[in-house]
Amino acid sequence: MTLQDRIRSGKFVVLGEFEPPKGADFSAYLKNANLSRGRVHAVVVPEMANAVLKASSLGGCAYLQREGMEPVFQLCCRDRNRLALQADILSAAALGIRNVMAVPGEDVRFGDHPQARAVNDLDLMGLLETLQKLQTGKDLAGIELRGVPRFCVGSTLDTGASGGLLNIELEHLKRKIDLGVEFVVTNPIFDLRRFEQFVRRLDAKQTAVFPTVLLLKSAGMARYIDRNIKGISIPSEMIRDIQKAPDKPQECIRIAANIVARLKDMGMPGVLISTVGWEDKLSQILDQANI
Repeated sequence: MTLQDRIRSGKFVVLGEFEPPKGADFSAYLKNANLSRGRVHAVVVPEMANAVLKASSLGGCAYLQREGMEPVFQLCCRDRNRLALQADILSAAALGIRNVMAVPGEDVRFGDHPQARAVNDLDLMGLLETLQKLQTGKDLAGIELRGVPRFCVGSTLDTGASGGLLNIELEHLKRKIDLGVEFVVTNPIFDLRRFEQFVRRLDAKQTAVFPTVLLLKSAGMARYIDRNIKGISIPSEMIRDIQKAPDKPQECIRIAANIVARLKDMGMPGVLISTVGWEDKLSQILDQANI
């Protein structure tokens, strides 16, 4: 069953996030992906997350596709103009990649090549419009394509917005749905009570909302995120539990598994599990979440 089929059938979806390597050796990447084979329904391949140079999402997707896994190709506004974006979309379709996720991309100033120039020829809505246009059989110049791409299209959703910004985010979500988005991935979720309040404002029938479950690695990491990452709140008791745990990695796995299980109990259609370098721990999270 494809990711699109699973979404449309209402079955619970587990997405895994696997970053390509910073280099040309994909052996560890494949090893970690194989550990989750059959446990995740599709693999999201980030496009240089946090503006840090790594192999491209398209390359990672092609690699996984060849190995019989279903990837989600991440398209980023930050790095390519409309010509290059369209070229990559068509190439992905030719490679048999069925899923595309449009993202704006993080600011290059905070990555490992701060001297790089961001492109942003298209904004996020412009990129989604491009995907919609290509799937009608024409490019942005109105020229007919030889072979029409077909994708399950996803994007992002900021659940940390508040006040007027939240209203804008919800309006943007409606626009994304109008442009053919079938699923959206949220920022990392830790405070489930706050997330439940956000969910009440959503029309769950319009699109599948996949909360991101981020595997923490330490109490220090949790404190840094809570204090410095806008829109993400981590309960103090969660940080305290990691600090006091005799086996901190196992406590972090337990926390992630508990969040996954509770999100499923809430009736969410699925989750994205991001393990940021601890991909070998993903199966343990699913085991403890009874998934």
